[in-house]
Amino acid sequence: MSKIQEEPVIRPYISGQTPLKQKLTSPTVIGAILQENDLHFAKQFGQNFLIDENIVTKIAEASDVGPEDTVLEVGPGLGTLTRELAARAGQVYTVEIDKKLIPVLMGTLSDLPNVGLINADILKLDFRKLLADEKSVKIAANLPYYITTPVIMGFLESDIPFSRMTFLVQKEVGERLCAVPGTKAYGALSIAAQYYADIEPEFNVPAGVFMPKPKVDSVVISLTKKTVEGPEHKTDKKLFLKLVKAGFANRRKTLINSLSQNSGYPKETLLQALDAAEISPGIRAEKLTAADFARLTDAVINLEQAGRQQ
Repeated sequence: MSKIQEEPVIRPYISGQTPLKQKLTSPTVIGAILQENDLHFAKQFGQNFLIDENIVTKIAEASDVGPEDTVLEVGPGLGTLTRELAARAGQVYTVEIDKKLIPVLMGTLSDLPNVGLINADILKLDFRKLLADEKSVKIAANLPYYITTPVIMGFLESDIPFSRMTFLVQKEVGERLCAVPGTKAYGALSIAAQYYADIEPEFNVPAGVFMPKPKVDSVVISLTKKTVEGPEHKTDKKLFLKLVKAGFANRRKTLINSLSQNSGYPKETLLQALDAAEISPGIRAEKLTAADFARLTDAVINLEQAGRQQ
């Protein structure tokens, strides 16, 4: 295993034992590792370690990783999923924000030559530079709940050549990412994420397979890069996403009221655009498809162009 960045002096995770002799999903082993290294679960990093080996294996299988793939993992914890990914992938880069876990990971991953360990905040890491020369990139992570949305959107909005991303996320967030129009979970995040990828739920993960046990259940989801473009990909992306965000900003209000309060466009302009797009101003945003928002975007652009020509 290679360490990408300089970190504190390595301490043994459990003295005298090799990684292969320790079951990293065992609560007893986890407790011993934490005790010997004077560690505690860090709430600020949303640390919840998996204690079900079957779930770890299923996540790795859902990641669809092969020898030709480079994998970027976020939040390895003790390296449980990292080891499963490394057994399948050509190269794994795993990013851990908690400096106190780095010496532990240097032990639990020490026998894996195809793993690079990076001590960094994934929200600040230039992963584009790290993966710039890679041809086949897949991403896998047991994401801390508090950074799920910015991490996923950060990956989606980047230009890294990913083909598939597999995340273990809070069940509510997973439902929002996969939601379809007209459902309670459907919102701006649904449209924004689905703009870039086809998203599918893989399997549910109960709270009881984590240590410590979270208050909510989780779900594993897969995101596959879109290969077929829809109407939303043929309009101005920045304006499209801006109108989506504005439309959902006040979910209980009508579309026209939410747009007029949050888009920066005059209400009269928006009414004209909605009329041109054949969308009722009294409808709520959760009833609109991405194609509907694309028509609205085109209508706003046409009105702006007409105004400049006068």
